[in-house]
Amino acid sequence: MTARNELRLLPWSGREGKPCYLSTDDGDGHMSRLADNIEAVQLGMAAELLDQASETLGGKDSGPEEVRLLADKLTGSLRDVLRVAISRGHLLAASEPRRF
Repeated sequence: MTARNELRLLPWSGREGKPCYLSTDDGDGHMSRLADNIEAVQLGMAAELLDQASETLGGKDSGPEEVRLLADKLTGSLRDVLRVAISRGHLLAASEPRRF
């Protein structure tokens, strides 16, 4: 079992939107690989959404409803990317050797 400060924040939420964590000594186990794959998908979708945002906001024909829908998608994507960044930051901090 890993120490509490080494728990991995997973790229999905649990009930009521609460964060989910993984405690494992196997960084290449099934759940770790699943989390890695989902993070990769989320980051890829964020990149595609960024391209879509550039097109939508650069177009003169974009109406308020289209921009509102874009803002909604960007909010969800930003939430996912932030969770990935936090998780990966914690993983880096946990893997760094301690200096005394």
